[in-house]
Amino acid sequence: MNETPVKQQNTGAYYGQAVASFGVAMAAVALGIYNLDANGWVRAFLGIAVLYLTTSAFTLAKVIRDRQEVTQIVTRVDQARMEKLMTGYDPFAPKGTPGSAGQDR
Repeated sequence: MNETPVKQQNTGAYYGQAVASFGVAMAAVALGIYNLDANGWVRAFLGIAVLYLTTSAFTLAKVIRDRQEVTQIVTRVDQARMEKLMTGYDPFAPKGTPGSAGQDR
């Protein structure tokens, strides 16, 4: 009953692919904005909008990850409490003896 969940870790190749994908996407957007046939103010606005969108995406990902971690911690604490109760419970013990369900605590 004492199962410790295995912490999943990303491989180096997956991490590298994610970083490269992010870099290519940002470079493509920057190149597109640079070559856009528009006024400098329009390009500046689009550049700031892309940076704002990027930081918002990172923040959203962090908030989702933090919420998931809190849920996992609460679940593990509840599981530990249940395991403690189950190890101290003896269904065959007479009522009123330690480990029985009818014991006053």
